Amino acid sequence: MSDPSTEDPYFVPAGAGSRHQIFPGVEICTTPGERMMFSVVTFEPGSVVLDHSHPHEQMGMMVSGRLEFTVGDVTRILGPGDLWRIPGGVVHRVRALEGPAVALDVFHPIREDYL
Repeated sequence: MSDPSTEDPYFVPAGAGSRHQIFPGVEICTTPGERMMFSVVTFEPGSVVLDHSHPHEQMGMMVSGRLEFTVGDVTRILGPGDLWRIPGGVVHRVRALEGPAVALDVFHPIREDYL
């Protein structure tokens, strides 16, 4: 069966894309464009994205729930509508406080490890 996200060059049905469990209790569903990648990330309560960095620029927005973000040495609690921006190479981590939490993330360039 073909991937529904590649059948239409302009629209992607809900739930289509590439799914990965990136940490225990954290699932990402991604759809690449030509030079950037869009993702929906779901966090179970108490789940943690451990300290990490990558060369990709990352921006995102909270949809539901609450997450504790640490970017560099700055920690904030984010809720629905809050945004973040993380330059490439900066160490960051996330902890789900209330959930399930849902966040939208955009990466540039495309993260090959999430295809």
